[in-house]
Amino acid sequence: MESTVQAASDFDWSFLLGAPLQITVIVIMAFVVNLIVRYFIRRFTTAVAKGTVGSEKAEGAGLAKFSATALEAQRTGVDQQTIKERRAQRAKTVGRMLSSVTTILISVIAALMILDALNFNIAPILASAGIAGVAIAFGAQELVRDYLSGFFIVIEDQYGIGDTVDLGEAVGEVEDVGLRRTQVRDLTGTLWHVRNGEILRVGNLSQGWARAVLDIPIDYRTSMDEYREMTADITRTLRKDPELSSAMLEDPEIAGVQSLSGSHRVIRTMVKTKPNLQWMVERAFRAELMTQLAKHGGQIGMVQETVLRTLPTKEAAVAPAAAADSENPSPLPGDQEIRSTAQEDSPSEGTTDDADS
Repeated sequence: MESTVQAASDFDWSFLLGAPLQITVIVIMAFVVNLIVRYFIRRFTTAVAKGTVGSEKAEGAGLAKFSATALEAQRTGVDQQTIKERRAQRAKTVGRMLSSVTTILISVIAALMILDALNFNIAPILASAGIAGVAIAFGAQELVRDYLSGFFIVIEDQYGIGDTVDLGEAVGEVEDVGLRRTQVRDLTGTLWHVRNGEILRVGNLSQGWARAVLDIPIDYRTSMDEYREMTADITRTLRKDPELSSAMLEDPEIAGVQSLSGSHRVIRTMVKTKPNLQWMVERAFRAELMTQLAKHGGQIGMVQETVLRTLPTKEAAVAPAAAADSENPSPLPGDQEIRSTAQEDSPSEGTTDDADS
């Protein structure tokens, strides 16, 4: 018993104040710093998701019309629920990326500090990490560019799921947006996987509002006043359909004559619509236009064509002509008959001399 007490008294308790205490403090500090950074990331993503202007008390007091969501809805014609869902998705993606990057950086720094507390020489590790970082930077620069481009695509809300976009060769509906790649489904059903780093420009056909542009060829017998009257009748008919009426943000606007030709003139008509509904309005407008043209006696301009036919060469016509004569004689004379007839009709030199004498 006395030996055990003596051994305990001889134990060097100062060891616990060295490396173990330092490691414990490093782990606790890394955990606390990670929580603090994640808290600010959550606040940032919440602000992105809300998108409010002013204080939250204004919205709670019934002044939601001053929120950025309401202002954007009034400006673009998109309902507020859709705008909120897009912002929530964007905030979730950005928050997930920032949280992952923060956790990795804090963990690596904490691990290096723990190794230093255990009296490990971390200089070779740092040197190796530097060399590896340079190698990875050269080898994975395309990957880094993809992630950075995806981050700005998401944070700037360049497009989202359900949008119709033009990414160059890939044109269609966005099915998924990630930080590294975007999936686009085109009209034929092909699913395009586009790396975000390769996207140099984005044409979003369904963000905010859209416009149906119709270039309609009308013959010259239909005056502009008659076309305006037909357009008004078309508008009244389309407004009777609730789906088409909600899709049309404004009545059709006649921009004027776009081009002229010898047979018709092209009149441009534009209709401001909700996103992704411009094609439906275009098809309905064209279908109703045919009905109105029939009522008013109008006609779509038709291109006039002139067909020029040339006679075949003598060699090409000899064989078909002989076969045709044997089966179905042609009522038209051939080239040889025309020449012989011309020679018979023309007076010879001897006959001319006798007549003169």
